[in-house]
Amino acid sequence: MAEDSRASAAPASLLARLVATGLGSGYSPVAPGTAGSLVGLALYWPLARLAPAWVVLAIVVLFFVGVAAASSVARHAGLHDPGIVVVDEVIGMWITLVFLPFTPFTAILGFLLFRVMDIVKPPPARGFERFPGGWGIMADDVMAGIYANLVLRLAVWAMPS
Repeated sequence: MAEDSRASAAPASLLARLVATGLGSGYSPVAPGTAGSLVGLALYWPLARLAPAWVVLAIVVLFFVGVAAASSVARHAGLHDPGIVVVDEVIGMWITLVFLPFTPFTAILGFLLFRVMDIVKPPPARGFERFPGGWGIMADDVMAGIYANLVLRLAVWAMPS
């Protein structure tokens, strides 16, 4: 019976790592958070063609799947927030871009704004890191994505037609 549980846990563990590492981008030897954000941007591209309700559903699903995957990988690594976990950057990018036109301008500026907000972590984002497990890993980047989305909205609004 023990062999069966290990055999069934292996695919789940692999799936958790695949999700948590942003399809492996978290293993980037240079700037894994930036690599994860780029993966988030690439994965958002097909989502941008969907109705907003579907995009919001995808964000909600990825958030909860990301919490579980990040918790699993962090527990396995024995670290609070392992650098290889970048699903939080993926969700942060999606939140940065949601409800905005997906254009080269919004994609590039949104990426830059999210990276700044993720690094600076204005209050209360930094405090969210204290949440346990995957909740803390994901929550601060959700907040960074919200901040980036608001600033990006202002930029889109200020741009001449």
